[in-house]
Amino acid sequence: MTLESSSLAPSSKQDSLASHYALGVLLIAYILSFIDRNIMALLVGPIREDFNISDFQFSLLHGLAFTLFYIVLGLPIGWLADRISRKLIISSGILFWSLMTSLCGLANNFHSLFLTRIGVGVGEASLSPAAYSLLSDLYSEKNLRWATAIFAMGITIGSGTSYMIGGWLYDTLSAMELSSYPLIGSMAVWQITFVGIGLPGLVVVVLMLFVSEPRNQESNNTATHSSVKTSPAKSSVTELGSPDVIPLKDVIQYLKIHWKAFFSLMGSVSMMAIIGYGTLTWFPEFLVRTYGISKTEAGTALGAIFIFAGTLGTFAGAFFCGLLQKRGYTDANLRLIMIAAVTLIIPATVAPLMPTSTLALTVSAFVIFIHYMHFGVAMAGLQLITPNRMRAQTSALMLFLTNFFGLALGGTIVASLTDFVFNDDNSLRYSLSVISLVFYPIAAALVAFGLQSYRKIIATRTTE
Repeated sequence: MTLESSSLAPSSKQDSLASHYALGVLLIAYILSFIDRNIMALLVGPIREDFNISDFQFSLLHGLAFTLFYIVLGLPIGWLADRISRKLIISSGILFWSLMTSLCGLANNFHSLFLTRIGVGVGEASLSPAAYSLLSDLYSEKNLRWATAIFAMGITIGSGTSYMIGGWLYDTLSAMELSSYPLIGSMAVWQITFVGIGLPGLVVVVLMLFVSEPRNQESNNTATHSSVKTSPAKSSVTELGSPDVIPLKDVIQYLKIHWKAFFSLMGSVSMMAIIGYGTLTWFPEFLVRTYGISKTEAGTALGAIFIFAGTLGTFAGAFFCGLLQKRGYTDANLRLIMIAAVTLIIPATVAPLMPTSTLALTVSAFVIFIHYMHFGVAMAGLQLITPNRMRAQTSALMLFLTNFFGLALGGTIVASLTDFVFNDDNSLRYSLSVISLVFYPIAAALVAFGLQSYRKIIATRTTE
C-alpha cells in the first residue's frame, strides 16, 4: 500500500498569525479541560467523607464516570471533524463541559455526581480529535511537532493549575464563614469549588468564535487528493474516494494493513497513560496521607512541578525528537516514547517510597519532566503516518485508547491495589510504585515491536 500525494506544499495560511491565535485558544481550552476534569483529585477527602465512599468508589467518580461517554463519543466526533466545522464542534463542547462542571457543585449524592461527571466527559470529548485535525491544517509538516507539543502543554499546565487552584481555593473557602451568603450558604466547600471552576469556560467559548478555520489542505482535485491504492496482494482494498468523504471502512482497512505501527504507537502511549493518569489522580492524596501536609501545600508544590517540569518536558520532547531526526532516526516520534519509558522505570518506582515529602517531590519533578516528553511528539507522529482526511478519526481512536487505559483504568488500578491488595489507605504509596514498575517496561516493549513498521510508512511518504 502506498500513500499518493498525502500532503501538499505548505499553504500560505499555514504557520500564520491566525494559526498562532487558533493554537493559543486551543491551548487555553485544553488547559481548562484538565482543570475541570482533574479538580476532583484535590477533593478526595471531603467527597469521600460526605458520601461515605472508599478509594475505589471515588476512582469511579473521577475516572469511569468521566470516561464512560468521553471515550465512546471521541470516535464519532472524530468522524464528524473530518466532515464538518471543527470550530463549531469545539465551541459547543467547551460550553457544555463548563456548564456540567458547575453542575457538579449541585450534586448531593454519589449517583448525581456520577451523572454530572459523565456530562463533563461528554463535552470534553469534542476537543482533542477536532483540535489535532485542525492543527494539521494550520501548520506545515515542519512545524507540526512544535504545534502539537505546545497544545500538549495543556496537560501539564492544566493539571498543575488544577492542583494549585484547587488546593488553595478549598482551604481558603474552608476558612471563610459562608453560611450567610445567598445561594452558596448551604453548599459544602467542595461543591462551591466545582461551581467556581466551571464558569471561566464561557469566556473561552467567546475566544473560540474568532478562530478562522482553514480549508482542508487536500483539495478535491483528483491530482492532489489523498488516496490509498492496493498492491496486487491487497486487491480487496479499493481506492479512496473524495477526501471530503472517506468511509470508516477504508480508515479501518488502512489501519489493518499498517497495524503494527499503529498498535505500537497507540499501545505504548496507552501504557504511559495508565501511569500518567494514575499519578494525576492519587499523588496529591498520597502526599497528604503519607507526609501529613495540607491540601494547599500539596497542591502548590505538585502544581508548580507539573507546570514547570511537565511543560519543559513537553518542549524538550519536541527538541530531542528533532535531534534524533537529524541523526537519521526517521522513527524519532515513536522511538522517543521508548527512551522515556526505559529512563523512568527506576526513578518513578522509588519516588513514592521516599522518606520525606521533599525527596518525593524532587524525584517526581524529574519523572514528570521525562514522562511528558512523549505525548506531543507521539500525536505528531500519528498525524505523519496518517492520510489527512483520516487524521481526526485516527486521533479519536488514539485518544479513545489512551483515555480508556489512562482515565478510566489508571486511577482505578491504583485504588484497587490500595483497597483490595494492600487493604490499607496508607499503602497508597506502594500502589503508585507498582504501576510504574509494571507499565513502563510494557510501554518500551510495545515501541520496540513497531519501530520497523513505523519507519516503512515514513519512508513511503518521503519517497512520493
